[in-house]
Amino acid sequence: MVSIAAVISGLGASLPERVVSNEDLAASLDTSDAWIRSRTGIVRRRIVEPGTSTGDLAVAAGQAALSSAGSSADFVLLATTPDQPCPATAPQVAHRLGLEGVPALDVSAVCSGFGYALALARALVASGACSRPLVIGAETYTSIVNQLDGDTAVTFGDGAGAVLLHEGDSTEPGAIHALDLGSDGAGSGLLEIAAGGSRCPRTGGALSCEQRYFRMRGREVYGQAVRRMATSVRTVLSRAGWSNQSIRAFIGHQANQHILDAVSDRLGIETHYRFGNIAEVGNTAAASIPLAMVDTTARRLVRPGARTILMAFGGGLIWGSVALSWPDALPVHLPPQHPPARQNIPAPPDGTVPGTRSTPL
Repeated sequence: MVSIAAVISGLGASLPERVVSNEDLAASLDTSDAWIRSRTGIVRRRIVEPGTSTGDLAVAAGQAALSSAGSSADFVLLATTPDQPCPATAPQVAHRLGLEGVPALDVSAVCSGFGYALALARALVASGACSRPLVIGAETYTSIVNQLDGDTAVTFGDGAGAVLLHEGDSTEPGAIHALDLGSDGAGSGLLEIAAGGSRCPRTGGALSCEQRYFRMRGREVYGQAVRRMATSVRTVLSRAGWSNQSIRAFIGHQANQHILDAVSDRLGIETHYRFGNIAEVGNTAAASIPLAMVDTTARRLVRPGARTILMAFGGGLIWGSVALSWPDALPVHLPPQHPPARQNIPAPPDGTVPGTRSTPL
């Protein structure tokens, strides 16, 4: 039966040029390439240069997805850890993409953000609120990770990936067929940045590294991630009416290779249908799934229309799975897009400069 669906028609990515290998980190962290590989599956990661923001990566990935689809967008959903607490980053990204007046919002679901944004995009299309939503996952996690913490500094990298969707039908390659989303706030302390919100403002008093930077309790996260993602995938397969054996592309949030293998093994997904790029880019949080999709498409590893499962788990605790057919799109890669230089504005007597920010958008 043919029905109206949200369909992925464009794929885009943006990665910083700077490559940081395990050997580059080993000396300062008293670790080794062999240890990092064995614990995470990561060989190298991309890290932004000073002055490059999450928004810069998001703009480039968004533009790449628009170019891939040869179309524009009428809604922007940005899954991210934003450039600043206020305002949201998505409206700035939409403006820089030339999408004036288009609704835009940030989706705060950490590593599960891309899946949640896809769910929102699908609902918006189904409701008639929009017909061409742009979904971007963008992160510069290296800016919120303590670079002297061996558990997190070796894990995270920076990057952005994006997809453009359109209103189509369920028989098209790229159509979203089913979703499963969930959360458990009782485990919010397993992955967190304690300071920066109303509960623990960054101003006033000395803050420890544990409060200022992202931290995770890896052993507990591992068990939760494997269990929650495996259950979510089983649910979304049931909703789509698909069997495990019919899946031809299986992409999980690129957090840790051991987690990905454990979930895939539990579900009986054959090795040659598992795809990812964690070894090359590390954990890029909300950007990891679209970046893996772009990489897999660029290497022509999956046939358009193939049954596909995307899955993620992250801080919150939040998790989710998406069942879709593999899109028929040629991916586009673009470097980070920096905003135009601001005009010099005479400083008022108190020395402040109105209309400026301390970091570029």
